[in-house]
Amino acid sequence: MFPVIVGQIGLLLVVWFALQISAAVCVYCERKWAAYLQQRVGPTRVGYAGLLQPLADIVKLMFKENLRPKGADPFLFYLAPVISATACFAAFAVVPFGGETTLFGLLDAPMRLQVADVNVAVLVVFAIASMGIYGIVLAGWSSNSKYSLLGGLRASAQMISYELSYALSLVGVIILANSMSLADIVEKQSHVWYIVLQPLGFLIYLTAGIAETNRAPFDFPEAEQELVAGYHTEYSSMPFALFFLAEYVNMVTVSAVATSLFLGGWLLPGINTGGWGWMVFLAKVFVLLFLYIWIRWTLPRYRYDQLMAFGWKFLLPAAVINLLVTAAAVLYLGV
Repeated sequence: MFPVIVGQIGLLLVVWFALQISAAVCVYCERKWAAYLQQRVGPTRVGYAGLLQPLADIVKLMFKENLRPKGADPFLFYLAPVISATACFAAFAVVPFGGETTLFGLLDAPMRLQVADVNVAVLVVFAIASMGIYGIVLAGWSSNSKYSLLGGLRASAQMISYELSYALSLVGVIILANSMSLADIVEKQSHVWYIVLQPLGFLIYLTAGIAETNRAPFDFPEAEQELVAGYHTEYSSMPFALFFLAEYVNMVTVSAVATSLFLGGWLLPGINTGGWGWMVFLAKVFVLLFLYIWIRWTLPRYRYDQLMAFGWKFLLPAAVINLLVTAAAVLYLGV
């Protein structure tokens, strides 16, 4: 029998490794699904059906020369990818992905499948996720490159534009659950998921989440057609790999938070998931990640003025209306 503290340390290590592996899995799935949508084959040469292609990419990046522009700020240049990667890993720490368990009797007391059980987890996610923008802005500024600087500035403007809608879309769920703890919000969806009560909030959250993670059709901070590669144009080797890792872990985090807030987390209505709730949680996250990739390879990019107009003139008013309607329904109808 092991004490709970041992289980918490083990859970922390499992989550850390799982997030790293999830990035590799997402890269492989994205290449395969993009190939399918474009009537291609995708990776086939490294391993069976190209399964070892992500490993080959990691090895390639590890042995590539680490270059830095002559006029770049050396400290901030290498600090930027560390900030981005650290923020995306830390944000996942408060996301619950299963109920209480003794790990098949190995623990002497039940333990929730969650690295840190915080009663204001929603605020923690926003606080940590908003720190990731510092890595992107610092990368653009410290590179001493016009393309990188424009990518960093675009990222900051895009983050500000969609952060408000991103936050307001979740306030309706907080009002319905009367809690900011992700674990409490999940448990209050045992009978009905909040996506049923907050369909507009879910769509706003998903749209703003795609913009927050700089994914197409909102990938303006990278914009290969205009900015070469945007804020990470001057990066190579492992610093570039950290930005790549941060993008895909952010996708997983946004999908995991959406699963907890709108899709019932590890719960299924009318079904006792028991110790297998984490598999239900992973299945829901996988569906949202597939939607992420599907949207990227289906929709064309907006123009930059369309991006800003959509965020301020459509998405933000829709989020405010959704909030007001939800508050009125809870106050007057007792929904």
